[in-house]
Amino acid sequence: MELIPYFEFVLPLIFFIVAFVYSSVGLGGGSSYTALMAIVGMGTLVVPMMSLSLNLFVSTLGGYNFLRNKHGKLSIILPFLISAVPFAYLGGALHLSKTVFLWVLLMSLIVVAVRIYFWKDAGFRLDLNRQKKIIISLIFGSILGLVAGIVGIGGGIYLIPIIIMFRIGSPKEAAATAAIFVWSVSFSGLVSRLQYNSIDLTQYMPLITAVIIGGFLGSYMGSFKLSPKAMEKILGLIILMAIVFLFKKLLF
Repeated sequence: MELIPYFEFVLPLIFFIVAFVYSSVGLGGGSSYTALMAIVGMGTLVVPMMSLSLNLFVSTLGGYNFLRNKHGKLSIILPFLISAVPFAYLGGALHLSKTVFLWVLLMSLIVVAVRIYFWKDAGFRLDLNRQKKIIISLIFGSILGLVAGIVGIGGGIYLIPIIIMFRIGSPKEAAATAAIFVWSVSFSGLVSRLQYNSIDLTQYMPLITAVIIGGFLGSYMGSFKLSPKAMEKILGLIILMAIVFLFKKLLF
């Protein structure tokens, strides 16, 4: 298999770093996994299923570590999940052509890149009443859930700033919510996809092992002395490379 050298050496190391850094702030790292797999040319069937699986592993560890420290609040988490889970299942059930899938993936990665490099925390916050916060949670939950099911991006990278900007929760509560959210939509999207397709995960064990170890260490250490925002921008370079790769593949 042409990609075996990547599995044995380069990709597991990069996946370990991605899982470590993203799990330290409650994220699964799905956007970077998806970008990396797109760069090395994995198929449109494999990419979302692998990304959802890896998200599931990392967010399981992240959710456990954040929840055991009592950062999660059901009142914050539940409204997002009510809409996200069924939409993630719907996204996983959609049978998109390769071209449509790549365009959806491309648009998703562009939004992620904009989020990383241009969505600055300007310090403004919106004060909304409880009812409006629930409506916001339901709307964004459905959108992020649908995207998660289709392309395998968990949505935590968008969810955390949304929670903070709308004053739905504190940064730690946002991280805990993101971990549970990513786990839930990844599980829902993966269950949906497994009803129609399957992949042999054994050939991807180096990636899975690297992600499990990185996710455990990152979520355990929390924010420690790393600079998550700086590391996020560095990992964003992977996404930019994938965007260029997909543009080239779709237009030329």
